[in-house]
Amino acid sequence: MLYAILCYNTEEIVTGWTQAEDDAVMASLDKVHQKLMDEGRFGPAIRLMPTTAATSLRREEGLVLDGPFVETKEQLLGFYIVDCKDLEEALDTARQLTKANPASGGGYEVRPLRLFLPGVPGIGAS
Repeated sequence: MLYAILCYNTEEIVTGWTQAEDDAVMASLDKVHQKLMDEGRFGPAIRLMPTTAATSLRREEGLVLDGPFVETKEQLLGFYIVDCKDLEEALDTARQLTKANPASGGGYEVRPLRLFLPGVPGIGAS
């Protein structure tokens, strides 16, 4: 089954890293990425641009606004798509990512996905 692992943290912490600090975090995370690739479970991984680059659409009014305007303390900074046999394996993967990322605070939300590509076989599709 496919799982999304959504990465949340305080944007100011992550965007405040020096290039060397960012490179070190990415190298640490890459060890987990490589393991998942070797196991054939690594799908797309996305690092989002800062919320200052976001545009929001308010469903009710159909209004387009600059900025995320999401009422959360922490921001969604990126996500992974991984193929896991069950929730326990997905949680273990999130734990590995947590250990690899030294940023304080934040967390990972693990959510099962329902693949919606009618007639197109894909990773985890049966």
